[in-house]
Amino acid sequence: MKEKFIDRKDQQANKIFERRTLASDYRTLRPLLKPGLSVLDVGCGTGTLTNEVASHIGDGTIIGLDNTASFIDIGKEHYAETENLDLVCDNIFNYQPPHQFDLIITARTMQWLTDIPKALKLFKSWLKPGGQISILDYNHTTIVWDPAPPETMQAFYRTFLRWRADAGMNNQVADEVATLLQQQGFESIETINADQVYHKGEADFETNLAIWIKVAQSKQMVTEGYISDELRLQAIADYTHWIETEARSMTLKMNDVRAYV
Repeated sequence: MKEKFIDRKDQQANKIFERRTLASDYRTLRPLLKPGLSVLDVGCGTGTLTNEVASHIGDGTIIGLDNTASFIDIGKEHYAETENLDLVCDNIFNYQPPHQFDLIITARTMQWLTDIPKALKLFKSWLKPGGQISILDYNHTTIVWDPAPPETMQAFYRTFLRWRADAGMNNQVADEVATLLQQQGFESIETINADQVYHKGEADFETNLAIWIKVAQSKQMVTEGYISDELRLQAIADYTHWIETEARSMTLKMNDVRAYV
């Protein structure tokens, strides 16, 4: 689903997907899941959350859609025994759904699209009358670290946001998608805070904060002239040390934005 994704095919991404659960990574979704629903998960990755959704909809069905073939292949192998789950490799803008859905969910995917209105228009056509959409995503501009990370990582992060913006991606999609949904004619729009907060001492604290190390390990912004390789490598070193010694918390600002057709 991501039109431009740093290290999208890195094996580390598989590990990130496999650690995700509804309780920790899409905790607002569970109340929407009911037996018999027809669901589409847009940007499903390897299908870890998609498979968990399948367990909550009884005799309902769910399709997971992602444009990375290796992730879909992994998911098909891991979840082959889930009878009400189908994983499909395709691009959002090429996909032809087999039917309309009661519910479309998409987590951490809209942030990578360069034409969100076009995607929302498609989603609206894919929903049954009265169908619902749930969009979980970030506002990257409001991330909170405690204490502030090293200036080298802050400089890298500012460059990362500029690189994304120049590519046409929305760094504030979590706070702007409600307006975009309204413009496409969706109704009963609701925004629910879904911040992810990581505190020192919790399981996977260092792993969760290290997401920015994985981002910085890509040389894409160096190749495209946005940042020097020296600064990139220094940001990794300084931030790694900060995580090990000073870091107390990180808050990723997120919203679950819901609407009906």
